[in-house]
Amino acid sequence: QSQFVESGGGLVQPGGSLRLSCVASGFSLDYYHVGWFRQAPGKEREGVSCLSSGDSTVSADSVKGRFTISRDNVANTVYLQMNSLKPEDTAVYYCAAVDVTHSSWPMVSSCAPKGYDVWGQGTQVTVSS
Repeated sequence: QSQFVESGGGLVQPGGSLRLSCVASGFSLDYYHVGWFRQAPGKEREGVSCLSSGDSTVSADSVKGRFTISRDNVANTVYLQMNSLKPEDTAVYYCAAVDVTHSSWPMVSSCAPKGYDVWGQGTQVTVSS
């Protein structure tokens, strides 16, 4: 069964940093586009950063210059480095993936959640003083 397990969330002060990790099991990330998404209370889930199997990236304007998505296909892990965190970054963060044979990068490069079909359980990130 394909699944992700996320870790690395927690409570951090404004201006601080966190690195989220997402380990895939049951499938190889070599053949998947991946992404990080978040959902704040009362809001819809939104794309944060997405990364193609060929290492093209796209990020939401709100996180450009602060968040970096990366992958280690040997470790079968996706990362999200978050710097200069703000209270408005508070949310549950999810990683997700889609098989490249199901969707080409242009089809999912908008980083919309509906384009991805393998999801983790989420990890809470709270930015507060």
